[in-house]
Amino acid sequence: MDFAFDARTEELRDRLLAFMDEYVYPAEAVAEEQRARLASPWDTPAVVEELKAEARRQGLWNLFLPDAGYGAGLTNLQYAPLAEITGRSPHLAPTATNCAAPDTGNMEVLAQFGTEEQKKRWLEPLLAGEIRSAFAMTEPEVASSDATNITTHIERASDGTDEYVITGRKWYISGAMNPDCAIFIVMGKTDPDGADIRRQQSMVLVPRDTPGVTVKRAMRVFGYEDHSHGGHAEVVFDHARVPVSNLVGEEGGGFAIAQARLGPGRIHHCMRLIGMAERAIELMCRRAVTRTAFGKALAQQGVVQNWIADARVTVEQLRLLVLKTAWLMDTVGNKGAHTEIQAIKIATPRAVVGILDRAIQLHGAGGVSQDFPLAELYASARTLMLADGPDEVHQRSLARRELKKYL
Repeated sequence: MDFAFDARTEELRDRLLAFMDEYVYPAEAVAEEQRARLASPWDTPAVVEELKAEARRQGLWNLFLPDAGYGAGLTNLQYAPLAEITGRSPHLAPTATNCAAPDTGNMEVLAQFGTEEQKKRWLEPLLAGEIRSAFAMTEPEVASSDATNITTHIERASDGTDEYVITGRKWYISGAMNPDCAIFIVMGKTDPDGADIRRQQSMVLVPRDTPGVTVKRAMRVFGYEDHSHGGHAEVVFDHARVPVSNLVGEEGGGFAIAQARLGPGRIHHCMRLIGMAERAIELMCRRAVTRTAFGKALAQQGVVQNWIADARVTVEQLRLLVLKTAWLMDTVGNKGAHTEIQAIKIATPRAVVGILDRAIQLHGAGGVSQDFPLAELYASARTLMLADGPDEVHQRSLARRELKKYL
């Protein structure tokens, strides 16, 4: 395993670091000021569109897509250090470079499973950053960590029309509050009584303006509305009808498509989490050398030194595990890297939450305020212990795989 950056990665990394310093970090405060004056909290601040235009001009665009026909054509190993950099400003940089969830996963689904018509209508404007999208899977009434529990119905119309009728209730649907969100990828059951519980589900494309689709409310995350993802919404599908041609892949293929979507999504989250941790360490160090308590700088306090040292060791460990996972995904595929994908999904959010917690503690009252990004970073990191499958589900699966060797 060789994790050295190749020439292309180094070149993109240098450009992205410069872009962050010159444009993204200065825009963080500007975005907050502009958002306070917007008619709707879900409207996009003007500075975000300026960042997107500049990123595209610099060729820092769609870096996540390995298919060179649609994106930058980077491997997971090449993309990892770039995603880490954008993770230092997770509420601006991924959107600025068109590498923000849930659009990334949705673009991957359309690129891999979409028809030519679906790609033309939805993938192309997503690639251009002209629209946003949402992935509607999680439901409030069932444990959606087990996707076989999903109750939303996708039924053939009984009136002879070549349409599906979608009925169900979803929540924490990322991106759905954004007025630019034009399309939902909805997961539901087309064959609820099928013998194979992993072949009961399908995915269909549902335009947001479809009659019967109601975005009921925004769901907060630890009190935050998470504007960067276009909010998280509760959405009701009340006999919403779409053409059968809006099916993604094949009937019964929804579970497999979801797994294909979540593999890259999980590693992308972990890549960005390492960037969040690096931002936290930087803020800890700056605070420690400039703040005095009980007659000496915080940097001279033994407990603070321990926090910083432990954070550095943890980040270096996590980065190596993420890079190994990226390398395996590139060389043996997502299935071959399944154990490592689960391992990073368990280890990274948990460890980064701990680092952010110490950083908040070091900043005192300021750590929980809006004057530093730490509280919002903490909310994002803690949420990722649930998103894309809670820790316990991954632990259960990983343990079974380990035990299988001895049975």
